[in-house]
Amino acid sequence: MSELNIETIRHSAAHIMAAAVKELYKDVKFDIGPATETGFYYDFDMEHKLTPEDLKEIEKRMKKMLSRKLEFTRFELSRKEAEEMLKKENQTFKLERLKDIPEDEVVSFYQCGDYVDLCRGPHVENSSQIGAVKLLSIAGSYFRGDEKNPMLQRIYGTAFATKEEMDAHFKMLEEAAKRDHRKLGTELDLFSFSDNVGPGLVLWHPKGAFVRNTFETFWKSEHYKNGYDMLYTPHIGQSILWETSGHLSFYKEGMYSSMEIDEKDYYVKPMNCPFHIEVYQSRIRSYRELPLRWAELGTVYRYEKSGALHGLLRVRGFTQDDAHIICTPEQIEDEIAEVLRFSLSIWKAFGFTEIKPYLSTRPAKAVGDPAKWEKALDSLKKAVDKAGLDCEVDEGGGAFYGPKIDLKVKDAIGREWQTTTIQFDFNLPERFDMTYIGEDGKRHQPFMVHRALLGSIERFFGILIEQYAGAFPMWLAPVQAKILPVTERQLAYAEELKRNFRAKGLRVDVDTRNEGLGAKIKLGRNERVPYLIIVGDKEMAEGNVSVRNRREGELGTMDVEVLTEKMLKEVEEKTV
Repeated sequence: MSELNIETIRHSAAHIMAAAVKELYKDVKFDIGPATETGFYYDFDMEHKLTPEDLKEIEKRMKKMLSRKLEFTRFELSRKEAEEMLKKENQTFKLERLKDIPEDEVVSFYQCGDYVDLCRGPHVENSSQIGAVKLLSIAGSYFRGDEKNPMLQRIYGTAFATKEEMDAHFKMLEEAAKRDHRKLGTELDLFSFSDNVGPGLVLWHPKGAFVRNTFETFWKSEHYKNGYDMLYTPHIGQSILWETSGHLSFYKEGMYSSMEIDEKDYYVKPMNCPFHIEVYQSRIRSYRELPLRWAELGTVYRYEKSGALHGLLRVRGFTQDDAHIICTPEQIEDEIAEVLRFSLSIWKAFGFTEIKPYLSTRPAKAVGDPAKWEKALDSLKKAVDKAGLDCEVDEGGGAFYGPKIDLKVKDAIGREWQTTTIQFDFNLPERFDMTYIGEDGKRHQPFMVHRALLGSIERFFGILIEQYAGAFPMWLAPVQAKILPVTERQLAYAEELKRNFRAKGLRVDVDTRNEGLGAKIKLGRNERVPYLIIVGDKEMAEGNVSVRNRREGELGTMDVEVLTEKMLKEVEEKTV
């Protein structure tokens, strides 16, 4: 990656695109052109209806501008001067954006060639520092995202410092398309959505449910081993609970409408935390009981706009792998170090080895005792240091109720996913008046930490599908082996083998279709089955099998007991 910030490169490319559009079309009105996570876009208002063919010409003009080494020049105007200039150019959308700039802030513009744009910057020094550009698509976009406002035309593109970086990006996108969990979810019969059920509500099919049950069982087992206890809580709660927690004041737009039961309002839960606090409040707690580590696979419901829904990655009903740690100030440092260690160990068990923490610190407006904030931050920093990880710090980026660590993992093709959150909360303990009796016999407020390790079961499963491209490791595979009889004569032998394998705890099926062996092998490969076990007359007569392994290829003829031991060992070791 270039030393130049990629966001700066892409924002500069958006200006170059706007300059090219201005050259090609008359009376264009411009809105905004920000960088995005993967590229940039710009919104335009003009009579000409853009087509894919237009993108080719715009991109051609952009590339000429890059070669001309056009300088990006910054200048400032008074607010009045800026208004006069934008009115003269009839840039009505820019005039509206000018109103968004605080009165005490400088009004700055950038000029590149003949194009001048209201912009804070920064930008590259000259256009040649944008090594490669590509325009991708056209879409409609309402001004300020409000459907009551005019519809603008949006052009999406991407830019990189070098052509090599761009080629690698598109190669990654090509691989990502092959791994798309929505496509593989259908092909492998793992999950689906239904218009009759509702958008963003997942239907888990038998194979997908089997994978889910397998990793949830592992999740629970590891939590018990590491000192956690499990909770189960209701899906709904009275309005007083959400009033106390503050959700009805600050998060109501994300909650589903209330229902009346016995003349009282109930809401479907968007979070599990208040229920865990109610368990804590069910009796007086002593310092001798702490720390408490309570975990739950709790299903919650949050409203997401239909346009934001995306397969399993963004849904309206999902199961959080929640945990809450409640402890004394003296225990917090060890608890944070342990929860980070535990989180890293779980991710590595699933084959994720590149993991980076991001630390968010106290914002300007925060609740809670500053001394507690300092102690919390110190415990987070020490935990990261102890784990030997490089940490990126977002100064002032924490939530108002506490600092946090987010873990981001890189998948098999280099994409980064935000996953684990370790979040302090100084708000809810105060709102619910959580206390414990200390060694001094007095009441004290405990530290409370939220921890979602996988994030949500649905999103994690989507990431997992894409990580493995649907080829789950042996211990997670919904079908670990498939027996392929060459003819109907071997069906009885195949069924006997299946019963014996299943009795040992292996998930084995038989392909009973009246198809040739080639067709059966092809289907087994398409289903990403780890082991294909072929039985013909020779194998049946000798009481053995012929084996093909997804990773190792042809293994030849094997004794059934030897194969059983090999498969069981692979499951036990959780080889990824």
